Amino acid sequence: MPAPYYLALSAVLFAAGAAGVLVRRSALIVFMSIELMLNAVNLTLVTFARLRGSVDGQVLVFFVLVVAAAEVVVGLAIIVDVFRSRETVDVDAEAALRG
Repeated sequence: MPAPYYLALSAVLFAAGAAGVLVRRSALIVFMSIELMLNAVNLTLVTFARLRGSVDGQVLVFFVLVVAAAEVVVGLAIIVDVFRSRETVDVDAEAALRG
């Protein structure tokens, strides 16, 4: 499969993730949309690494996956704690985290 198809798929996935972050109000949906955008970036990195014939992009994907895993651990803990204390995960209703 040619590389432009992978890049187009990555752009579509990133746009869907960005739309999910901007439109949805549930913290869990926003969280999953961020993960979708990270995976779109990973697909782009692997595609360019394959085009260049190097492993640089794949190493960057490894770091992105590590950051995403850490984000899941911390983010889900925060979301669960907010849900337990306020009975909602609506990002508009949550004003306590503002500075």
